[in-house]
Amino acid sequence: MVQSAPETTLNRLDDAVRYVRERWPHTPTLGVIAGSGLGLLGDLATESVRMPYGTIPHMPTPSVVGHSGELVVGTLAGLRVAILSGRVHHYEGWPMGDVVFGARLLARLGCESVVLTNAAGGIHPWLLPGSLCRIVDHLNLMGANPLGGPNVEGLGPRFPDMSAVYDRVLGDRLDRAAAARGVVLGRGVYAAMSGPSYETPAEIRMLRVLGADLVGMSTVPEAIALRHMGVRVGGISVVSNHAAGVSAELLSHDDVKHVALDAGPRLVAVLEALARALAEEPLAGAVR
Repeated sequence: MVQSAPETTLNRLDDAVRYVRERWPHTPTLGVIAGSGLGLLGDLATESVRMPYGTIPHMPTPSVVGHSGELVVGTLAGLRVAILSGRVHHYEGWPMGDVVFGARLLARLGCESVVLTNAAGGIHPWLLPGSLCRIVDHLNLMGANPLGGPNVEGLGPRFPDMSAVYDRVLGDRLDRAAAARGVVLGRGVYAAMSGPSYETPAEIRMLRVLGADLVGMSTVPEAIALRHMGVRVGGISVVSNHAAGVSAELLSHDDVKHVALDAGPRLVAVLEALARALAEEPLAGAVR
């Protein structure tokens, strides 16, 4: 799929930023992208302004059930936040530039850190449905990269380093936030597949050999685009199901959505604790 010209990408982002700032003239510190069944994160913010994606210039609108498609800006535990409730996926037919448009919008609005959330399959039997797992690295097996095509120099360099996509300092804060709320937060490597079909048992065995712990169809393009822009990235997966072949259960998107909703309150507690900690002690120093 053809990517937009660099000047077109910047112009589209400027249009979207202008629209948001006319309705909420503040700068968020923390951004969150909520995945399948996790739209309740948008209810966290107080003094909030809600903007359906369809009203924001150039913002793609999700078609997948469980992705409401709404930007919520406001205050959470004393911290200004911007929450994208729902995302679009490459498998829906969107070019990668559109897949990462929302993530880039969060960065252009001023978010210093963005936490990406998703529902993922657990590749190991010990990753039970309902578990929360912090993403520490990823495998991009989607066959596409959001930075393909002409580089947008106004966003970042041609060849950005990806040695530490998921920021260690932000990751430590997520661990501490989870511990403060009594939430168990595992750690794992996330493999992104193109979808929309779920993986075969043979593919899951391959991913296990490659070192993956989690598998899904999102998040990695956004993480790459955000690191390209110099934003701190954190990631949390809700393990919504055992991956294919790990159990005898057939995979269903309805089951994915229901498990994600059940786990939602624990994820909300972690993110609220993170926001409170960032309000009291902002992250300092260069991104690592």
